Order: sequence, then structure tokens, then C-alpha cells
Amino acid sequence: MVQTVPVRRPTNEAPVLLRAQDVTKYYGQDGNRILVLDRITLDLRAGEFVALLGPSGSGKSTLLRILAGLIPPSSGRVLLHGQPLQGVNPNVAMVFQSFALYPWLTVLQNVELGLLHKHLPEAERRARALAIIDLIGLDGFEHAYPRELSGGMKQRVGFARALVGEPEILFMDEPFSALDVLVAENLRHELLDLWLARKIPTQAILMVTHNIDEAVSMADRLLIFSANPGRIRVELPGLPVAERLAKGEAHAQLVDTIYRIMTNPHEDITALLPQARVLQTAEVPTYQMLPHVSIGELTGFIERLAALGGREDLYELARELQLEVDELLPLVEAADLLDFVEVLEGDVTLTPVGSAFAEADVLEKKAIFRRQALDRIELIREIVTALRSLPRHRLAEEPFIQRLEETFSPVEARRQLDTAIDWGRYAELFAYDDHAGILYLEQNGDAEATH
Repeated sequence: MVQTVPVRRPTNEAPVLLRAQDVTKYYGQDGNRILVLDRITLDLRAGEFVALLGPSGSGKSTLLRILAGLIPPSSGRVLLHGQPLQGVNPNVAMVFQSFALYPWLTVLQNVELGLLHKHLPEAERRARALAIIDLIGLDGFEHAYPRELSGGMKQRVGFARALVGEPEILFMDEPFSALDVLVAENLRHELLDLWLARKIPTQAILMVTHNIDEAVSMADRLLIFSANPGRIRVELPGLPVAERLAKGEAHAQLVDTIYRIMTNPHEDITALLPQARVLQTAEVPTYQMLPHVSIGELTGFIERLAALGGREDLYELARELQLEVDELLPLVEAADLLDFVEVLEGDVTLTPVGSAFAEADVLEKKAIFRRQALDRIELIREIVTALRSLPRHRLAEEPFIQRLEETFSPVEARRQLDTAIDWGRYAELFAYDDHAGILYLEQNGDAEATH
């Protein structure tokens, strides 16, 4: 039965509490700048719960920290009630993925930390901490230490500490992702009840999550990011509260639509959902980006898809494999890059090459992967071509790192090369001396690379 609660009704006429205005963030210096966020504009209004969704590395958490005043934007500005934000945002409290509790303090003492900046008398501070501990479901554990608590109870302490100061805005950065599935579901439900029933004083909530089902279940508005650089690609309205709580057909359809949007950058979004607003288009990358997927993960994914009949709805596939979107998307992207699958209308389908790969024995799998990697993966093809052109078929990795750093950050450039090396070694296209940082062709590898 759906619980009846006094429902907050955010509208476009509600006052804007916090605004990001053309916020851009990059790291590095001129000539080697890496753009992380590109011209983000976002209004957070009173009475609304907004979820930020997107792939890893799309800058969602970076935006949250900029809005909290923890790091400055490179350009653009943040406005709090229409005034430029200076320093740390005093109207925001944050709940993190990690519980961030002080192990030597009790639950009560950890919660009281959320009031220290208010300089209240000790008795008032204690009374307010006890009240929020009771509200958040921790009554009876006031004098327990974090080591005595389960993960779900530790995160309750995190919520209590954030809410005890009665913040105008609550930020949540992957707040449920470190919890067991059932514990996370229970805590989500309880927090949503408190929010909808106005039992907490917070006027707006902004949540970063990679869990599409979680975002659809909780948010009034959903913003989907694209990566490299981070842009708000599309804004979607959330479901009416009753449909969120019921988790029926409308809920499943919206989750499925978001999977389609996130896995297909060329999807006609307004045809899928006329109420959607397309805000920024995804930029065509200047250099092919490899998903960071191991060969074992990719092989298991292809074989499982084959076992399911070779075609599956993305949402159902995620549930079948018990994967979050951040875990599923790299697998789909890698398989698509190699032409093992195609994604169409929210379904992922094995191609003939993918079916052959799934059914092949170990050596045949390597041969198929070798052909696809040479044909489809730009960095692997560049490495093989360079090695074959040298008399000794040996080359230090630095030129490839430098080439990648023209597009990616130094950390990501390293990760890109490591992924290419992992895939290339599996395909027996080249070998790698980890200690010396040398790529080279083995005698039989050179012969294989010519086929």
C-alpha cells in the first residue's frame, strides 16, 4: 500500500536557492588543460529533490563540491540566493559515500559535530543532537561507537550529523552505494518519507548517484551528464510521488528510457520522452576513449548475453547481472567498440561476430579478438603499426603517453594505455616489459599481427 504523506510540490515559481551559472572546471595549466566541467548551468529551487546521473568521470561529484564551496570553478560562478558564493557554502550540509565518522567518538558525539560551528550552549547542542538521532532511527545507540554499528547504522549517523544543523540544502554524494541492497533500499525509503512529510527542515536535496532506479524512485527532476567533458546533456521530469513509491510500469519505463539515453549518445531523446529538455549535446571525442574493462569481464558479459538468447533489455540485463549503470555501461561500450554487440531501442544484441566469440574456444576467442582489436581500436592499431615499423620491434611507452595526454589527463592517459596493453597482450599482438616500460613484438606476435 502506498503511504499517504503531505507532498512537497516544487514548481518553476519556487525561489531559486542555489544556482550554477556557466560553471566550468579544468585542471592543469595552459597548453595542458583538462576540461572536467563545461559551462554547467543549474538552478536548485525550494521544495525539490534533484538527482545527477552520468558515467564515471563526468564531473558530477566535482560539481557538487563546487556548489558546496569546497573548490572554486575555473570560470562561471555560483550564486546563493542570488549573491556570489564566497568560500564554503554555509547553507549546505553533505552526506558522503564513505561514512566519515570519527571512530573514537560516540554516535552522539559524532552527531554533535554538526553543530559545533553554531556555538550553541552544550545543553541545547545535546538536545538537538538527541532529537535528530531519534528521528533518524538511532535511538538507543547514542553512546555506541562506530565499530559497534552496521554499515546502514553508520550512514544513519552521517545523515543525522548532516541534518542536525538544519541545513537549507542537503547534498548527497553516492550516499547508499556502500550499503547492502536491502539496507540501502530501507534507508532510501525512510529518508524519502522524512523528506515528503516535511519532518526535516531541509528545503532542497541534490544527490549524485550512479543508480538509475534510485534516482527515479527519489527525485523530482533528473539531470543526465555526458562525460569528457562533463555536460548536462538532458533534464528529465521525475515521476509523480505515488508512481515512484508504487514502482510499477511507469517507474520501469522511465528507468528503461534513461538506460537508452545513457547508452546511446545519438538517441532522439524528445521522441522517447516529449517532456525532456535537451540542454547540451555530447561532444564528439577527438581521440577514441577505451572503457576500462578487463578481458575476463568482457568475455563473461558476452557469454552471459549469449546464454540469455543474444538479446536483452538493458534494464533487465543490469538486474540479471546485478550491476549498477556505472558497471554495465563500460561493458556495453567495450563490446560495442569491438563490434560484439549493437545497442538499439534500449536493447543490447549480439552481432554475428559477438555470437562467434561467445561460442568459440579459448584460441578461437583470441583470434577473433585480435582481428577486432586491430580493426576497431585506434590505440592498439597505432602501437602495432609503430612496433612493426622499427627494426628491433621495440619502443618505449612514453610517446604513446604523450600522445594520449594531448586529449586526456595524465592519470587517464595512463589508464588508457594500460587498458590498450591489457587488450593487446591478450590478443597476442604485442608484449610489454612492465619494469622498463617497453612495448615489443615477439617473433610469433609479429607474424600474427600481419594477419
